[in-house]
This record gives sequence, C-alpha cells and structure tokens, in this order.
Amino acid sequence: MPRFPLLLVLFFLSGSAALVYELVWFHLVQLVVGASSISVAVILTSFMGGMALGAALVPRWLADRWHPLQVLAVLEVGTAVIGAVMPAAIASARMVYVAFGVGEMSVLARAAVAAVILIPPTVLMGATLPVMSRWTGGGPWGTSRLGFLYMANAAGAASGTVLAGFVLLRLFDTVVASGVAVTLNLSVAAGAWFLARQTPARDSQAGTPVDTAATPSGRRESPAAWPALAVAGLSGLSALGAEVIWTRQLAMLFGASIYTFALILAVFLAGLGLGGAAGATLARRSARPMIALAAFQLLLAVAIGWGAWAIVSLLPAWQPSAVFLPEVAASPWRRFGWDAFRSAVAMLPAALLWGASFPLAIAAAGPASPVRAVARVNAVNTLGALVGAIGFTLVGMPVAGSHRSQEALVLVAAAAALVAARAAGRTRLALELSLVAGAAALGVLVVPPVPAALIAYGRAVSSWDSVTQVLYLAEGATASVAVTEGIGGARQFHIAGKVEASDMDVDMRLERMLGHIPALVHPNPRSVLIVGVGAGVTAGALSVHPGIERIVICEIEPVVPASAQAYFAEQNHHVFDDPRVEIVFDDARHFLQTTRDTFDIITSDPIHPWVRGAATLYSLEYLQLVRGRLNPGGVVSQWVPLYETDIASVKSEIGTFARVFPDTTLWNPDLLEEGYDLVALGRVGGGPISEAGLDARLRASHEVARSLAQVRLPSASALLSTYAGRASDLAPWLADAEINRERHLRLQYLAGLASGQDARFAIFQALVSYRRYPADLFDASAGTEARLRAWYAATAATPPSRPP
Repeated sequence: MPRFPLLLVLFFLSGSAALVYELVWFHLVQLVVGASSISVAVILTSFMGGMALGAALVPRWLADRWHPLQVLAVLEVGTAVIGAVMPAAIASARMVYVAFGVGEMSVLARAAVAAVILIPPTVLMGATLPVMSRWTGGGPWGTSRLGFLYMANAAGAASGTVLAGFVLLRLFDTVVASGVAVTLNLSVAAGAWFLARQTPARDSQAGTPVDTAATPSGRRESPAAWPALAVAGLSGLSALGAEVIWTRQLAMLFGASIYTFALILAVFLAGLGLGGAAGATLARRSARPMIALAAFQLLLAVAIGWGAWAIVSLLPAWQPSAVFLPEVAASPWRRFGWDAFRSAVAMLPAALLWGASFPLAIAAAGPASPVRAVARVNAVNTLGALVGAIGFTLVGMPVAGSHRSQEALVLVAAAAALVAARAAGRTRLALELSLVAGAAALGVLVVPPVPAALIAYGRAVSSWDSVTQVLYLAEGATASVAVTEGIGGARQFHIAGKVEASDMDVDMRLERMLGHIPALVHPNPRSVLIVGVGAGVTAGALSVHPGIERIVICEIEPVVPASAQAYFAEQNHHVFDDPRVEIVFDDARHFLQTTRDTFDIITSDPIHPWVRGAATLYSLEYLQLVRGRLNPGGVVSQWVPLYETDIASVKSEIGTFARVFPDTTLWNPDLLEEGYDLVALGRVGGGPISEAGLDARLRASHEVARSLAQVRLPSASALLSTYAGRASDLAPWLADAEINRERHLRLQYLAGLASGQDARFAIFQALVSYRRYPADLFDASAGTEARLRAWYAATAATPPSRPP
C-alpha cells in the first residue's frame, strides 16, 4: 500500500478513537461535575482548550531531528495510556471533588477537575495534525495533503461517534468503549512507527523543505497570515455556534434521545471531512487560496441561513407518521437513517464550507512556514470554536434567542468573507462590500424565528392543531420552554419539544401523587428535596402538608420556575411565593453528592428516561446517593412512564429502583386503570400504611384534603385503590431486568429505541397480573380490604374495564 493512503487510514482511526473518548469522557466527567450549563461550559473549555494548546505549543517543543511519524506514534501511545487509566482517574477525582465540597468555590472546583482530567489527553490529540505538517512540508502539495489528513480525521471522528453512540455504549459500557479506543490508538501508533521506518522525515512530494515550528529570526511572515488566522477563528466560531443551535432544534424535532445527538454530530463531522477533502484539492490547484477562502465564507453566510430555514420550515413537513412514511415511523433504525438524511439536508451545505475553509486557511496563512501556519490555524480555529460553543450556549441562546443568534452567525461569516477578500486584494472595496452585504442580507432574511410549535411539541408537531394560543416562550441555556393553552382551556407546560406537565386530570393526578403519597406515608415529614421544577405541581402538593419546614428544588434551567410561577400558580398552590422554598440551579445528582444536608422526602418531577441525560436519575448509583441523603424513615418517590417505552425499559426502571429500595410499591394515577404511568415509592424502614391514619391526616389539614380532592382522591380508601403492586410480588417478572448503572446507562439506550412505541396497556397488564392484596402493608377497614381483594383477583385473571 502506498504510504500516504496508509497515513490516511491511520488518521481515520485516530479520529475515530478521539470521538469515542470524547463521548465516554463527557459522560464520566459530567457524573463528577454535573450536567448544568456551567458544568458543560467548563468541560468544553477544558477539552477544546487542551486541543488548542496542543496545536499551538507541542510542535514548538519538538526537535527537528525527530521523525514526525515517530512523534505521531508517541502521541498516540500517550493518548492510549491516558485513555486506559481515565475511568479510574475520574473515579478518584470524584472522591476528591466530593470531599472538597461546593459553595462559593463550586465553579472553580468544577473547572479544576475538568482541566486536570481533560487537558493532558486533549493536548496530545490537538498536536497530531501540526506535527504531521513537518512530514508533508509546505507549498500547495503539502498543504493539500494536510487537508486530506484533516478530512480522514474528521471522517474517522464521524465513524467514532456512530460506533460509540450506537454500538459500544449501547451494547457494552464505558470500560469496553475506552478499551476499543485504546486499541485504535495503539494500532495507529504501530502503523505510524512502521511507516516512519519506511519513509524519510519528509514527504518527497512536498513542495518546500521542512521547517521548524517557530519562524526563524529575520524571516518575514506572509502578509496573509493574520487575515487567514482571523478567518480561521471566525469560521470556527460560526461552526460551533451553529452546531449548538441546530443541535438544540433538531433534537426537539427528532426527539432528544442519545441516538439523536450522536447522529447529528456524526453528520456534522462527516460534512467537515468531505469539505476538508474539497478544500485540500483547491489548496493544491489554486494559486490564490485567499480568494477561494473569501468565496467560501461568503457562501457560508447563505448556507447558515439555509440551515436555519430548513430546520424549522422544511424538515417538520418530512416528519414520519402513520400517514407519511409509515414504514419509517414503525422502525427506530429507519427513523435514525431518515433523521440523518434530514440533518444532512439542513447542515451539510454549511458543514462542507466550514470543512473546506480549514485547509484553505492553512494555504493562505503560511507557505513560508508550514508548521507554524498549521499550528496557529489549528489553534485559532479551535479557540474560535470554543468561543462559539460557550458563547452561544451561555449568552447567545438565553439572551438573544436562536433567531437573533443565527442572524449573528450569518454576519460573522460575512465579516470573515470581507477580511479574506481584503487580504486577497484583487477587487475593489465597493465590489467587496456589495457582495458581502448581499450575502449577509440574503442569509439574515431567510433565518426564521423558531416556531412555538417546535418548542412545544417537537416531533409531535402535528399536535399543534389543538393549541389556541401561546402564553409563554423562552430559550434558556439548557432548554427551550413554552406554555400553551388548547381547545377547552387546557394549559400545557412544554420543555424541549415535550409536554412535561399540564392542568389536565391525567397529569395533575400524577404530579400531586408524586408529592402527596410520600408525605402521607412518612409519619412526620419536615424537609423535602425535589428534582426538577416542571410546573411546580409536585412541589406545591408537598408545600401544603403541615410540619414541612424546608423545600429544596434542584433545577438546571432558570426559565422553568419563572414560567411555572407565572402560569401554573393555582395548580402549584403558589409554591414559588413560599418562603420555605429554596431553588438551587444545579444538576440534582451533583447537588446530592456534594451537599451535607439530609431529607425526609426526595421526589422528582416527571423526566422521561429516553431524553438524553435523564437516565442518570434512574441509575443504581444515583438512587444509592438518594438513599444516603434520606433521614431515618425517609421516603422517595419516582415517576415510571409506561407510554413511549417498552417492557424492557420499564423493567430496568423498576428493577433498579427496587435494588436500592427493597420495600418498593407502585401506585397508579390513571383514572381508567388502563396504564399510562406509575409512581414508584421506596421507604427506608416504616410500618404498615394505615387507612385510618391517612384519613386522620386528611381531616387534620383542609389544604391537603382539598388538593387531593381536586384530582379525585378524596379519601384514604381512594388513595389505597391506586395501589398497583410491589417489588417483592414482581420478583419473577423483574428477574431479567437490566440494572441501569452509570458506567453504561443502559436505560437511555433501551428507552431511546422504544420511544416511538405505544405498549402501555400491555405493560400495565403484565404488571397488575402479579398484584396481590398486601395484607402486611395495608391496615385497612374490612370493607376496603374486601373490595380491593376482589378487584385484584379479577384483574389478575381478566383485563380491567374500570377501577373499583
């Protein structure tokens, strides 16, 4: 095999390993520092900052006598060594971090953890391309070869995303995924070392001799160097800024599962790779690469506008359903393929141009000093990407919204075009300004506002027909939120394309049961932790119980409680005006592992496990953390959805919960008892549940009784009638349940595949077939006991038609 094709294969494998690592490390580091917008920002800063440092600094430290391919081998071995020990290193960092605690130094502590963990390996990753510029040399031919190496690396990154997201983490875990990436690194190292022994220290076809990383004293820089660097930085900024916004919008449209995020990233990286190949070809053939660079930035201004328009105006019309493409709607794997195609329609034009801009910027920046040019362009492009990712996540989306942010991205591309055109110096200023202004105007004009239908209903956008008015619309750093009113006056609360709460009976009953049942089962609750705000209904249910002195709510998106306070105050009993309520804007898991506080009740707002990241709140380790933060006699409740899922996912949720809380009971909010969702209740100690005791609690508090009566639970007997089973009775059914652990979060992959299914009735029937009257648990009146026994006996044999 010719040596350059072999080198392309090596860079492909290196890129694949890098993205496997990225997905694994982001998963593991978020378990330490949390998944809030601040945590994500410090992780991104460390990861991309490390790559920029590697690109800028490592080539300066290398002696000229070292063979670039041998250096590449050493870099890959170093990455493999770090990758092999990273899971253990992150576990150790977690112990140190938790011991350090939080408070005023929380952000600095998170940044320190992320930096210590992520910067060393990413420095090595960022250095690979600049190091290889010593081998390819300068001139058009050398720059072109670097462009093809960039293409191979990006294509490998796309394949690594698919490999990790759809295979390694779905079927195995982070340890196996890391092992595969380590193997890829070592294979690349062996191949590079072998190739180094077969080739000279410089590609014989390169156009200029090898130079050092630093420009020798007295050598004049290319006059186009600084404009090329500016364009590279602006291009990186617009690329990652657009990816942040488009990923948010496409995830709402496709459903925010782990698979959706993986395929969007894969399509984006594939576009960069294909564009890199095109740019490499142009770099070799063009005598004036700055002109091509200016033209591509000009086209980017239009392509960004196209992507923004296509996502909200074109792709929703291609949503598969029972009527349109039913064969696609029926299969998750076909849906993934179709969603990848739709992503490509919107993102590929711009991604191709961003990819092509990288080798062209190198060609324009430094024919006299290729190593220096590659190192600086790579570093500045990565820094620009970092600014785009963090800036549009923390500032652009929350402050300006996606509409204005995308208009700003169009202007960034137009500014880059003007800088490149000025540096090329071939045309008059008036003509340049006219072309840039025309492209910018066209791009800005086609960028549409994000429609309320997308934020509210996402992939179920056809449900928009039932909405009569939009009451609230906001885009935060982590999620987009809407409040709508439908036919008949029903009010719904939407987050990221899903209905999370409403004032309808089916939702109100569930949300209040999540709060009332643990509060009534606990003999004397005083402190409460609630994970997620939603519409605040669960928090409101808890707030009316006498004796509760403190209510802590963990929420990662600040716009959520503001909207709940404004539009669901009656339903949540004005809980946000209650002085006992403390809102902590942080990831709940992070709060639990760093706080010293303990609680009598811990509950959570409904968060579907197929949504990326939510499965963490259903993991064995998280539930063990919850149990460790419960006071003696404490109670925990958790939502278990039966819709948009399958039996394997439900088994995983209940089986994992019961593994930590053996005294698990299930309660059914569905008025028709056909199966929609359940409340899982876990207790640490505690005796029988007394019907007389519950009735006494209801008589003692008019507010509690009224809150329950509003959802058709007027008595203790009615509450006991919602009993749906217990873990001990379900043991045979749960025997094959996959326990959801943090090292693989199997649940998010199971639930993600099943999110298009509607098997709720069958799942519920399977559950209640094991239901028996819990004589050792219920201390009920003779009449209630007889009625429930008869009902359970009947439903174990035949499907129920209505509740008792």
